[in-house]
Amino acid sequence: MTTSSEPQKLIVVTGASTGMGAAAARELARQGFHVLAGVRRVRDADSIRSTGIEPVILDITKPEQVEALAARVAGDSRALHALVNNAGIQVNAAVEALPLAEWRRVFEVNLFGHIAVTQALLPALLRSKGRVINISSVGGTAAMATYGAYAGTKFALEAVSDSLRREVAPLGVQVVVVQPGGVRTEMAARGVQAANDLAVRMTPEQDERYGSLVQANNKLMATGTASGLTADAAARVIAKAVTTRKPRTRYTAGRDAALITRLVRILPDRTVDRILAANLRRHYPKGAVA
Repeated sequence: MTTSSEPQKLIVVTGASTGMGAAAARELARQGFHVLAGVRRVRDADSIRSTGIEPVILDITKPEQVEALAARVAGDSRALHALVNNAGIQVNAAVEALPLAEWRRVFEVNLFGHIAVTQALLPALLRSKGRVINISSVGGTAAMATYGAYAGTKFALEAVSDSLRREVAPLGVQVVVVQPGGVRTEMAARGVQAANDLAVRMTPEQDERYGSLVQANNKLMATGTASGLTADAAARVIAKAVTTRKPRTRYTAGRDAALITRLVRILPDRTVDRILAANLRRHYPKGAVA
């Protein structure tokens, strides 16, 4: 937390229109930072603008908007303390049934966009000896059925984070990963809708193979979200990663995330498969074979 005797510092939070990003922007502003909150629409900018929060139009897949953000940071006399890479989309479908264009879209947002923003802001972070906070997911440690694309981006983000951490730690920049589990945000509802939209595009054969699986996963996602952390609670974990003097390399957010990350470290793959399948089975439509 900054104090009145310390110069105010900048924080960049991407994907700050709603959910964890918006909550993190508010929490960090409350702690005395000046937050550049990345949003994609003017109406989102109007809703989040407040004391300590300056919205910036930012689609992380558009190079000209990433360049404009870098210019905004470079033109500010305040040091950039942290970049919070939070923007993301969730797409759930069986590997066989997800069109390649959708695979590429998910990776553009959830991975390549974060790399673009990180590359653009690293010069400022190197000058300030700041830090990069990458918002991953419990899906970055365990890939459930229909999560191939989403979890693939998060596994990749975990690997990029490890590599970046080892590259820039000697230069004074810290890299931290936050792994949320279920969080009560609009992202899960959008994910269910996207899964249903993709499901209707499956062939009859694919629907026979995966239709019940998609329905079960949607119910599980809704249940996990309803019982998950609030966005404000997740934001406090992100703020901890931003402000702790000597942060850990990874933080989980939520009991489900803590449990699953431990299980995948200590149990054989087949055992994890059985646990995940049993958890999903109770959500299958009545009479369907899991």
